[in-house]
Amino acid sequence: MNRHYNRLRRFCAFLIGAVFLVSGVLKLMDPVGAGFVVKEYYAFLHLGFLDFSAKTVGVLAALAEALTGAALATGVWRRAVAYVTSAFLAFFTLLTAALVIFNPVMDCGCFGEAVHLTHIQTFIKNIVFCALAAVAFIPFGRLGRPKKHKYVSMALVSSAILAFSVYSLLYIPLVDFTEYRPAARLASAVDTNLATDTYKASFIYEKDGMQRTFSLDDLPDSTWTYIGTKTESGAEADSNPSLSFTDASGEYADSLAAEGKVFAVSVYDYEGMSEKKWSRTARALMEAEDAGFSPLLVVSADRMVAEQYFRTYVPEFAPVLCEYLYCSDYKTLATLNRSNGGATYFYNGYIVRKWASRNLPVAGELMEDNVADAAETIVNASTAGNIVFQALFLYMFSVLLFI
Repeated sequence: MNRHYNRLRRFCAFLIGAVFLVSGVLKLMDPVGAGFVVKEYYAFLHLGFLDFSAKTVGVLAALAEALTGAALATGVWRRAVAYVTSAFLAFFTLLTAALVIFNPVMDCGCFGEAVHLTHIQTFIKNIVFCALAAVAFIPFGRLGRPKKHKYVSMALVSSAILAFSVYSLLYIPLVDFTEYRPAARLASAVDTNLATDTYKASFIYEKDGMQRTFSLDDLPDSTWTYIGTKTESGAEADSNPSLSFTDASGEYADSLAAEGKVFAVSVYDYEGMSEKKWSRTARALMEAEDAGFSPLLVVSADRMVAEQYFRTYVPEFAPVLCEYLYCSDYKTLATLNRSNGGATYFYNGYIVRKWASRNLPVAGELMEDNVADAAETIVNASTAGNIVFQALFLYMFSVLLFI
């Protein structure tokens, strides 16, 4: 009987650990999004003066959650991890209870942008996990000891989590769960006479002589051959995200991103851009125009303020930057591309691919993208990120289960 009960306790601990791990990694994949969630909690708790720390706190909390999940799944340091997990659950259960009572307009952010839960759903989830924790940890003095090789498992998984965290801080998310994901179409690209109509891209693949249609979120493995893309219109398609920005006269120029091939660099924190980044930005905009793209520089600032900043701090690049300059708001640009100074390629209003500011494309790559089929570029770019992300989870859970 004790053996079966101990197995039940370990199963409950593993289940909590698996959810913690997945939740933490999803938030680590998107540090900017994690910062947005923390800011919403700061606002709810009237701690807005701490907004400067939001991204750091979001990343550290997600890292702690992921590592705690790995420790629970492997069973190392059982008593200490049990106390930490219990504290986590108690705090967030009380916090989500407050969300249920006061019902602020915000998302809990439990799983980043990947899964959105209502306040009551989040509260119920936490109650369920508190019950599982009670089974897994009580009594705290009789939690048993892990096998020694489980410390190796913990080290391997922790290394993967840390490496993934560093990558996410330097580049854009491997998988984009925002409304500006690849294959999404901007609202400004929809015919105003068909305002109720929306559009959705489907991808056709072939295997063993059989063709099937897949959505971007459900692409097949590499044994399937890409055939083509079809665009469907209908009232049931997903709603179109809006990308609003203004020109030199203060008029909205949203349609510029919806016509032809557009290369847009978005800067949501212009003061956080180094001279080297502005140099890369100016070069990329000029090379994009040479490659046949319509270049846009969209900055979160008043136009006069941005122009004065360019002339004062990056005078060498000011003429180019001012030539392509448009203005938008912080949240829109940070959602469009999580990298400050990152670039987005639009084709007739469809989002094709994105680059982080650290790896803006060079002339040759822009030329290749210009002549390549846009739909195929969407598939290739999205598939690569999905495969790497899935491989990360496969690696971590294989280590947790089999080592």
